[in-house]
Amino acid sequence: MTRLISRRSFLAASAAASAASLLPAGVRAASDAMTLTAATRTIEIEGRAATVMGLVNAKGGLGLTLDPGQRFRVDLTNRLAVETIVHWHGQIPPNAQDGVPNTNPMLRPGEIRRYDYEPRPGTFWMHSHIPAQEVGLLAAPLIVRSPADLSADRQEVVLFVHDFSFKGPEEVLAQVTKGTGMDHAAAGHGAAPEQGSGGMPGMDHDGMSEMPGMMRGMPNMPGMMGMRGMKMDLNDFDFDAYLANDRTLDDPEVVRVERGGRVLLRAINASAMTSYWVDLKALQGRLVAVDGEPCQPYVATRFGFAPGQRLDIEFDLPADGAAMPVLVLREGARERTGIILAPAGASIVRIAGQSDTDHPAFSSDLAQEAALRAVTPLSGRPVARHHNVILGGSMMPYQWTINGQRWGKHIPISACTGERVEMTLHNMSMMAHPMHLHGHVFQVVGVGMQRIAGALRDTVHVPPMNMVTIALDAGEIAPWMFHCHHMGHLETGMMTEFQVQG
Repeated sequence: MTRLISRRSFLAASAAASAASLLPAGVRAASDAMTLTAATRTIEIEGRAATVMGLVNAKGGLGLTLDPGQRFRVDLTNRLAVETIVHWHGQIPPNAQDGVPNTNPMLRPGEIRRYDYEPRPGTFWMHSHIPAQEVGLLAAPLIVRSPADLSADRQEVVLFVHDFSFKGPEEVLAQVTKGTGMDHAAAGHGAAPEQGSGGMPGMDHDGMSEMPGMMRGMPNMPGMMGMRGMKMDLNDFDFDAYLANDRTLDDPEVVRVERGGRVLLRAINASAMTSYWVDLKALQGRLVAVDGEPCQPYVATRFGFAPGQRLDIEFDLPADGAAMPVLVLREGARERTGIILAPAGASIVRIAGQSDTDHPAFSSDLAQEAALRAVTPLSGRPVARHHNVILGGSMMPYQWTINGQRWGKHIPISACTGERVEMTLHNMSMMAHPMHLHGHVFQVVGVGMQRIAGALRDTVHVPPMNMVTIALDAGEIAPWMFHCHHMGHLETGMMTEFQVQG
């Protein structure tokens, strides 16, 4: 253990020195801007050195934390050998700073770009909007603290979760998009309905473009959800490791905390393709915010989240001074990762990287989502426009669509600025889809057939053969990306535009 810690310290120091040396002198000297560098770095995973990417701050760490009232004024330098572009997930900058390839220019190797906007408080993150680069860990936390955070008597702990492979990101995506990432037949998943649609029996994948007109009445059609006898796919790829703050449970991060103190856990699912449970064991936690937006406290011992989603969980540590593991459980499998919260003098017990049994599926239903309520819901006003959005696709062939179309052949979802818009997302496939909308905050107002005043979000998880309705007020006149945050689905075309017009 001493050798591993020593080597890890060496790697961290080397990364910090390299990041500092890469920054141009003018940028290092700037007093009015923070700096980020997209660069390669070296981490240790289960005794092996691995070269990954990252968004490195001026101190050599990952990501940024802003104080209340601090402007997001950041100089981003690309020190990769390839072009990149970074999206500020959940923030609402001007469209020209949103960080997507089709509407913003790519950042060339060696180029520096200034970003400047008023940030929203909460738990956010930032990542490349190029799927292979996100698989390669080009991501980092983005925490914007509020005055209430400063006055609260609690310790903040960031839990940044990622799936990792020793294979190159391009190789991972190639295996997934060819349908060879996992043996789904052997796993008992992916029993394809007729004609390979991945949706309801008898639906042809290529004919999904006809679906919007057919489905206009679907919100009032009972019996669509929970198709019996059909098995959903939970995972597309068996990654080599699942990381919590760049570490596995063979050498977890140990966070020093106060005996009996209060903790705010800022959990971020930065994984490319994996959903998890955050497990507090017997300790009850209070989910007080999702995707950076406050919600009425939801009390549980286990909380699920999909790629792109965030959870703010508040809990009180045991008074006995024992170390407390916060585990992150891969859904539908035995792998787990996590961190250890330990008061001074607490003994640390080694935890295996696999549980004794498979963890339950988070993607199978909407129970958690249906229980959440916004602290400040959207104001009541008439809905000016409603869209049925059909999420389709299959494992074999590996194809994923929105309204029957893949990116490049898509028809944008339109609205006029200022309009109240509702979208009902119908998942007609056998995989769940974490759907992320750029440039907007929306409210979950329906789960299945039930209308609710649910949570405010920017990423909502839609289970197989189910539907979720979201409401929003259309913002800046611009094209805003709307896509699945599963990188295999995004890579194969599960993306469209929310086109806000004048």
